Amino acid sequence: MTITYLTSTVQSIDRIQHPISMAQNFSWLRRGVVEIFPQPTDSDSETESLEQRLATTDRPLRIKYGIDPTGAEIHLGHTIPMRKLRAFQDAGHTAVLIIGDFTARIGDPSGKSEVRRQLSQQEVEKNAQTYLEQVRPILDFDTPGRLEVKYNSQWLSKLDLEKILELLSTMTVGQMLAKEGFAERYKKENPIFLHEFLYPLMQGFDSVAVEADVELGGTDQKFNIAVGRDLQRHFGQKPQFGVLLPILIGIDGVQKMSKSLGNYVGLLEHPTQKYQKLQGVPDHLLEQYFELLTDLPLEKLPDNPRDRQKLLAREIVRQYHGNEAVKNIEAGDVPEFSLSRVEFPAKLSYILNVSGLCKSSGEGKRKIQEGGVRLDGDRITDVDTSFQTPGELYGRVLQLGKNKFVRLVE
Repeated sequence: MTITYLTSTVQSIDRIQHPISMAQNFSWLRRGVVEIFPQPTDSDSETESLEQRLATTDRPLRIKYGIDPTGAEIHLGHTIPMRKLRAFQDAGHTAVLIIGDFTARIGDPSGKSEVRRQLSQQEVEKNAQTYLEQVRPILDFDTPGRLEVKYNSQWLSKLDLEKILELLSTMTVGQMLAKEGFAERYKKENPIFLHEFLYPLMQGFDSVAVEADVELGGTDQKFNIAVGRDLQRHFGQKPQFGVLLPILIGIDGVQKMSKSLGNYVGLLEHPTQKYQKLQGVPDHLLEQYFELLTDLPLEKLPDNPRDRQKLLAREIVRQYHGNEAVKNIEAGDVPEFSLSRVEFPAKLSYILNVSGLCKSSGEGKRKIQEGGVRLDGDRITDVDTSFQTPGELYGRVLQLGKNKFVRLVE
């Protein structure tokens, strides 16, 4: 499958300038990491740590991270492994970014209490294109040898029944049911479909296909990464190391960041919206956000929580939109539109017109249909979206495309 990269308006995150010193002290490796496995103490057969491999290797290591494009947008929680992948790039290693265009059609059952909806190939291809655009500011796409983008349909779609049977023969049903999500579903007598058992094996076979030395993943991915180690050993390869990263808690301070829960900060959101949301991150999460989402030294953070919130908002916006965007936001340079000029109830297409974002209500409807309209960062796709009172909109940001926006006021 061929993906055409879109031109991104966001600026590249600052590159670390001294990769050699990074490789010597490994502070970049441990930052924000929950676990690196295996360690030499794990068993008698393990004689080397990841730090030792990094210090003694005579070639760039191949660092694998896979993403299943099951949705169209990425939020800050998704950037944590991407940022670690970039740190490996800056230390001189090769990032192998796998777009799971084949596995996305199954859906990763990790942490799920029920079977995922299977996506069509068209849905997956569309999502994959937007994913690559969104991660472009994070990863080094330009330095030769630093990045390989691969689609696992290139090898998984070619597996015949004989090869699938070989993969299945490497695991038992008991091992599969030991996987956390499967164990809970089996105990509750919720259905587990046979195709779901294939997912860990397919993700593991990705590691064989790209000859991964290291695989990155969230803490919910340890089982799948361990399957990759077993399959590499089965096919005569040196097993990969696993680097596990935390699941980011959302801005509500309670549940993991998720668009469906509304506690997220999306990469496609307007910088003003990002800034506002990040200023509301709960105090007890601020240090974790700095550790996982920035390169700022934690020992130099301000003591005052409010100052920390402002610094966090400023730094994240700077990373993705540049210093100028920060200056404009902090100068209050956000156009406002008074809803006193609108007679309610009113359709959103009409508000787009009278606010000056669109030349007519008809154009407003077309922009909504095209997916180019957002309210507080959420894409609006229903042309009949309407509001009964202006109070529903006070203080919210209405956005058209990437560069036109207004704050709706009294």
